[in-house]
Amino acid sequence: PLILILFLFLLLSPRHVLKAQAIRGAVIAGGNLTQVDGDEVYGFHKVGWNAGAAAIIPFGPKWSVSLENTFTQKGSYQSPQYNDSLSFEYKLRLNYVEVPVMLHFTDKETVTFGAGFSWGRLVGIEEYEHGTKVETTTLLGGPYDRNDWSILADVRFRLAGRFHFNARYAYSLASIRTRTYTVGNDVFNRDQFNNIVTFRVLYVFNEAIEKESRRKQ
Repeated sequence: PLILILFLFLLLSPRHVLKAQAIRGAVIAGGNLTQVDGDEVYGFHKVGWNAGAAAIIPFGPKWSVSLENTFTQKGSYQSPQYNDSLSFEYKLRLNYVEVPVMLHFTDKETVTFGAGFSWGRLVGIEEYEHGTKVETTTLLGGPYDRNDWSILADVRFRLAGRFHFNARYAYSLASIRTRTYTVGNDVFNRDQFNNIVTFRVLYVFNEAIEKESRRKQ
């Protein structure tokens, strides 16, 4: 649905608006600091990759839409708390192929603010409790949802030339898992959500052409 919205935007946009702007591409590399809210493990202690490519379509002097295709690693981590079989060590690795669609506003060609949505497809998973792999946690068998719909907000700064630094925050719109916990005589369910802070560097292609187009105008 998000990709369809982008294509509809391109089809319905006035030709003179798109013609005056140069469609740009970008390669992306960086990392995530993540946690899973609702898993009884706290802190952005899980580190993972965030890398891919993007198409950026300007539709005015300061506005643009971007479509990304990225590989991103999410999850949760807690170091061992005790030196016995119940160490409370926990590790969750969630690998996604993700498609973010963002609306951007650029101020003075230096700072860009963005907001949007993304769809992620789970392509790899591993879960460990007390240092032991949970064999019932599998890609096809669950218990984690294969789809992760998220809301995004970010800011991008120009470093030098075509290099940009990007900081992004993302949060799941729907739970990726509902888990039952037992503490003493208490039994309760917790919905779980991906919670991600991302830091990346982008190299943007065709930016010089876009600036030249503005000068000709």
